[in-house]
Amino acid sequence: MKKQTGLFLATLLLLSACGSVPLTGRRQMMLVSDQDVLTSSLTQYNNFLKDATLSADKAQTAKVTRVGKNIAAATEAYLKANGMETDIKNFVWEFNYVKSAEVNAFCMPGGKIVVYEGIMPFASTDEELAAVLGHEVAHAVAKHANERMSQQMLTQYGGIILEQAVSGASSTVQTLAGTVYGLGAEFGIMLPYSRKHEYEADHMGLIFMAMAGYNPQAAISFWTKMAQGKTSSVPEFMSTHPSDVNRIAELQKYMPDAMKYYKR
Repeated sequence: MKKQTGLFLATLLLLSACGSVPLTGRRQMMLVSDQDVLTSSLTQYNNFLKDATLSADKAQTAKVTRVGKNIAAATEAYLKANGMETDIKNFVWEFNYVKSAEVNAFCMPGGKIVVYEGIMPFASTDEELAAVLGHEVAHAVAKHANERMSQQMLTQYGGIILEQAVSGASSTVQTLAGTVYGLGAEFGIMLPYSRKHEYEADHMGLIFMAMAGYNPQAAISFWTKMAQGKTSSVPEFMSTHPSDVNRIAELQKYMPDAMKYYKR
């Protein structure tokens, strides 16, 4: 009887813990609060910055900040215009350009964005960089980290004790943060998102960059450069990230929708 009651309560909890992604409308599971996710991610982010070295290239640093602020402003304008003002308070935008040859960029929940020097040869124009930053901002706006943490919680704790885990969400989130954000793991600061999340961030990112006045077509040129610059590739079925070929194909599908928002 106790087991059945636990499963019933867990089911009710799951049904009540649903949200939807802006722009795409996809339903998603949210078992932890925004505040818990923001607190844990800020801790991980600050730990990362302690060990990171900021780039000495002032021109490129200014470029990252300039393009990032434009994307952020367009994103907030969209949220405000669509009745999501409460979500804006979750973002305190920050842009850091890090000295590293790694081809990478990430955006933590709350709008903490880091771009590595290694990605800039592939994002030589403002519009190509906007494709990168639009994608990263989309992860934050779609609350993919929250959803991923919720999935980890469900997998790790299971249905019977899920209610107890969620009731102590703050401590649970802190426990899972090392896994979700991957601090010290082989992937660096952020573990890879699922392919579903990556495609969704691509779609939303195109729209956010278009809203900011950047031509979404630049995303195609960026990913084409990325594909050509690789010395080896990992088969898509072995990676959570889409292959470059499939990613470009999906971007082409999203393009007509994104172009509706583009004004030169």
